[in-house]
Amino acid sequence: MAGPTTHRSDDDTAVPTPRSAASTRTHTEGVDGGVGLTALLVAAARAIESHRDDSLAQDPYAEHFVRAAPSCAGWPIRIQQVPEGDEDPLWGRFARYFGLRTRVLDDFVLASTAAGVRQLVLLGAGLDTRALRLDWASPDCVVFEVDRAGVLDFKHRVLADLGARPKVKRVPVPVDLRADWVGALTAGGFDASAPTVWLAEGLLFYLPGPAETQLIDTVHQLSADGSAFAFEAKLEKDLLRYRDSPLYVATREKIGIDLLDLFARGPRPDSAGHLSEKGWSTSTHTPFDFTHQHGRGPLPQPNDALEGNRWVFAHKGRA
Repeated sequence: MAGPTTHRSDDDTAVPTPRSAASTRTHTEGVDGGVGLTALLVAAARAIESHRDDSLAQDPYAEHFVRAAPSCAGWPIRIQQVPEGDEDPLWGRFARYFGLRTRVLDDFVLASTAAGVRQLVLLGAGLDTRALRLDWASPDCVVFEVDRAGVLDFKHRVLADLGARPKVKRVPVPVDLRADWVGALTAGGFDASAPTVWLAEGLLFYLPGPAETQLIDTVHQLSADGSAFAFEAKLEKDLLRYRDSPLYVATREKIGIDLLDLFARGPRPDSAGHLSEKGWSTSTHTPFDFTHQHGRGPLPQPNDALEGNRWVFAHKGRA
């Protein structure tokens, strides 16, 4: 299934051809179950974050994705709609985690483009709207969104109904990461000779260890000096020990997403160390490091499903 038909504006920015609201409500292939449904979970968290008085990140499109998918009927888009408020492990703590992650990665992208990088590749882009909502350093930036066609098509239909337009050139790359995504990315205009900022936000958890290593190697091969890469990793040796964690229990019981059934099992590779061996400078942080930096976000708790999460930031060709 191909992505939506697009036309070109005068500045050669790809924009979706408008679709009817009815088609948006019914066309949810790709986000109606499994990993695709987690994209809507993150969108709901970003919507909640956007409506907070102390918001760290603004995504005005997130709530529209949630309302366009029948599978999300009844999900909150404001913390005031949650009876337990911030004490709710899903819509409070977990949503705060996603809000913090969004801000940290927004800052990473903006710092990279301010340093001169002009192309961003979103691996497993999901319902990411950075091409529309960030204040880009240059209108010459290009955002490549790599994900399954069904996910991108749903996103494009919702944005088209809103009349939303990207601030920079936005290139959908409808391909499964298990297929030839490099060929599809190259066909979309990606320039491997130019520095790139790469994001793998909420992606690597779902890949078997060897597939993660292959992806890391591929990013290395496609990255010119001056490139940057941010991704999440997990360190737990046994994910099932957290099966009764409040966060995982709430996600299963409240919205029917069993994250532990979706995450890949088995040993995780040391991807940060792997990049360091290839000459990248890397830094690894817990999410809690950024909670302290920004003055809000999740803090450690007993039986914590977040304690093994690490956010890795890497640069190629930086002394």
